[in-house]
Amino acid sequence: MHCRKLLERCISKLKQFRAVATRYDKRAFTYDGTIDVASIKIWLRDLTQDPPDTA
Repeated sequence: MHCRKLLERCISKLKQFRAVATRYDKRAFTYDGTIDVASIKIWLRDLTQDPPDTA
């Protein structure tokens, strides 16, 4: 997959979280923490939905 497409999909998934999309937090470190938590949630959700690759 191309890097640009991968990055666009990642940003699209992050924008599903209201606090990320609206930049509700005023301080940069709080916003960075919000991005971290949203990324972990996305990672865990994708981890549980995708079947393992067994060949």
